[in-house]
Amino acid sequence: MYLVEFLAKRFKSRGEPLEDLIQVGTIGLIKAVDRFDLGRQVEFTTYATPTIVGTLKRHFRDQKWAIRVPRRLQELNQQINEILGNLTQKLRRSPTISEIAKQLKVSDEEVIEAMETSKAYSLISLDSERSSENDEEFSLMDFIGEEDKHLISFYERSSMVNAISILGPTEKKLLFFRFIKGLTQTEIAQKLNISQMHVSRLLRRTLDILRQRMLAEEAADREVE
Repeated sequence: MYLVEFLAKRFKSRGEPLEDLIQVGTIGLIKAVDRFDLGRQVEFTTYATPTIVGTLKRHFRDQKWAIRVPRRLQELNQQINEILGNLTQKLRRSPTISEIAKQLKVSDEEVIEAMETSKAYSLISLDSERSSENDEEFSLMDFIGEEDKHLISFYERSSMVNAISILGPTEKKLLFFRFIKGLTQTEIAQKLNISQMHVSRLLRRTLDILRQRMLAEEAADREVE
């Protein structure tokens, strides 16, 4: 299941249509891509997940929804903090959500919820500045490919459709490999049969295109308002 939709479904019981929640979650994903540092040894999904969840929770908080923190999540967060240092040292990188869940014998979803609840993600992914509630980030859930009908449906209802549509097949594939599959630039270069330097330049250029397109659309929306 794709990340934004998977996370949005956790909030489906709060009375809003899933499609609307996906739109909100997509904003969080947009923020994550915009702030993600390609040079860090951190899985993109590890960084993006708490950002998306935080965006969804802020959406409900702004509408006066009360979010209570169950004791089990407080205890789980304490366990996460206890194993985090050793796990990071053992792996020589920040652990993924699945790796944390496996270590603690809990589900990925429980780890996600505990991380976001206590801001534990600031210890797991990037520095706390990038994980602040004021961060603006960028949505990239849409890069599986043209043959995936489920993802095409996501494109159609996503606010990113216009920005993504201007990219070529190589750029979409590049973003999918880097941000969804979590491949390194060297691994991507091998798959695309291009140099690592070319991958680096292409990533920067593609993110710049998406960022500029989103900024332009945001400015246009403000003018309409």
